[in-house]
Amino acid sequence: MLRITLRDGEKAIVNGAVLRAVGRTQIAVENQVSILRGREVMRPEEATTPARQLYFAAMLAYIDPEGRDAHQNAVVQLIGVLIAAINTPEGRDICIRFAHDIAQGDYYKALNIARELIAIEDALRSAAPQAA
Repeated sequence: MLRITLRDGEKAIVNGAVLRAVGRTQIAVENQVSILRGREVMRPEEATTPARQLYFAAMLAYIDPEGRDAHQNAVVQLIGVLIAAINTPEGRDICIRFAHDIAQGDYYKALNIARELIAIEDALRSAAPQAA
């Protein structure tokens, strides 16, 4: 059983349905569902870098089972872009972990790993102007 707590007004997506908490709310999930809390949801306009685009595509694959094939095709393309862009052993290892979780259908776990890739990408981007 999974327990989540939502703050007043916080949104969550459960199997594609958007829910909004009225007051502080606790939810006990007793079976297998696709669930994302509002802070885990990325809007399309936030997918501005390859790692963020990867997160967004994986998120859509997680919450949109009907469109999963198309979203997974985007994930495969983006993982190739990221492996080339994050040319470090750590980055490659994280990309491999991400790809493994996607292949296993563990989208929620893959989203956590995608956040690691976003952090690495951000660090590389912030270091790039200093190196120039």
